[in-house]
Amino acid sequence: MNWPHVRDRIQVGEDARTEFKQGASDMRTIAKAVCAFANGTGGLLVMGVDDDGQPVGISKDPEAVQERLTSLLHSGCGRPVTAECGRHRIEDAGWIHWIDVHRHQRGYEPFASEGRYWIRRGRATVQPSPSELQELLNAFGLVLTEQQIIPSATVDDIDFSAVRAFMQAQGMDVQAAPQPAREEDLLVASVADEVDGVLRPTLYGLMVFGRQPQAHPHTHNLFVQCTRYDGRDRSGDVLSAAEGTGRLEDQVRQCMGWFRSLGRREEYRGIRRRDIPMVPEVVLREALVNAVIHRDYAITGSQVLLEVFADRIVATSPGALPNHMTVERATGGGAPRSRNEMMANAMVVRRLMERRGRGWLVIRHAMREFNGTEPTLENDPVSRIVRVTFSLAPAEE
Repeated sequence: MNWPHVRDRIQVGEDARTEFKQGASDMRTIAKAVCAFANGTGGLLVMGVDDDGQPVGISKDPEAVQERLTSLLHSGCGRPVTAECGRHRIEDAGWIHWIDVHRHQRGYEPFASEGRYWIRRGRATVQPSPSELQELLNAFGLVLTEQQIIPSATVDDIDFSAVRAFMQAQGMDVQAAPQPAREEDLLVASVADEVDGVLRPTLYGLMVFGRQPQAHPHTHNLFVQCTRYDGRDRSGDVLSAAEGTGRLEDQVRQCMGWFRSLGRREEYRGIRRRDIPMVPEVVLREALVNAVIHRDYAITGSQVLLEVFADRIVATSPGALPNHMTVERATGGGAPRSRNEMMANAMVVRRLMERRGRGWLVIRHAMREFNGTEPTLENDPVSRIVRVTFSLAPAEE
């Protein structure tokens, strides 16, 4: 872009594709603006112009400024940004510099500065809201559905013996000859898919049958974070913490093991002692299973959270309720609508999940019998989370 075009844009003023900056020394704000334009349809960043569109110029050595801007484009946004830099001398005012950011081909990862994504919202450069973030990730192809392939993984990352055992549990004959080739079994079972002639695991395949599911950039945050606090909120000291990692069933089992380690209260009836957990294990297991299979895998950088406070236990899953399911239908035992059908089926086959549609009814009945309380289910479509809460205190008479 040459100076006459830049001058015309300055006269029009700032908009969704044009931003002014008075100086060029704050590379952090410049990087954010460049990332925002690169994450959208491109745009023009002009330096040496105030917010009113008046040229104020930059007196610093223009060669040094251009060198810093070029370096930022190469390494300041996570990966190189395609853009053109230019400058023009304004008499008695100094230099006007600009970066013309091109519209980019969608790759795997949006552009980021300081580990955060940035977008244009009107005339402002801002961090995306949860819904805007999902749209951004969708646009860049970073939408982890259970059938999406994991490009950094290979079929060697799949434990084929676990696949065969699962097929056998579904009633398939895996012994009689002739048997299909391993690759055919993986394709038919949606454990892997072929891309550019190469067979690679799907997200479903890796999370249900993977050897080390979190060993890949796309999946390293897909685990459960367990924390016990001293008090009723997160400001209290952390008394115990753990992570549930591995396959989905491993995550649930590890979290349940951590939960058991937190201790139980003792109750005596005569000379007989009975150990009582904070909540029935069936309740927590069902909540955890639902959290890991129904989470929205398009939301990256977030884990399923299991938090134990002095008065309650909370399980939080990224993603709002799927497929237009309402809280009323979910808690009433309505027809199940899973976001990840194959993952859900895998947990049912392995008997870690109640028959479809009965989960909340089981949870509710168990809590009523246990301490007379009602569990709560919250759906926050703005923050895109689902939260289940169990009270530790008995219901008041």
